[in-house]
Amino acid sequence: MNELNQNSIIIDDTEYQTRLTKKFLSRKKYVPKSKSQIVAFIPGTIRAVTVKNGQRIKKGDSLLILEAMKMKNEIKAEFDATVKNVLVKENQLVAKNELLIELTL
Repeated sequence: MNELNQNSIIIDDTEYQTRLTKKFLSRKKYVPKSKSQIVAFIPGTIRAVTVKNGQRIKKGDSLLILEAMKMKNEIKAEFDATVKNVLVKENQLVAKNELLIELTL
């Protein structure tokens, strides 16, 4: 079992002294991906939105098309759900990790 403290780290019951940098200690903590939120995996332009608020979707249904680096990426539903909120429109520029669509499971 691994534990991380301000000045030491314990690995397999052995404590090691460390010199962690301020940058490491103040880093952004990992947050698990939410299944109910569709985010942009790359910066680009929304070329088509194929769903609307309140629409029932099934696994494999197309949600939108995100164009990045001259490639059109079709974003599909990973599971059955209902579209809670579409936050983007066609020809909108989006940044990496920007929230595009909210789903209700």
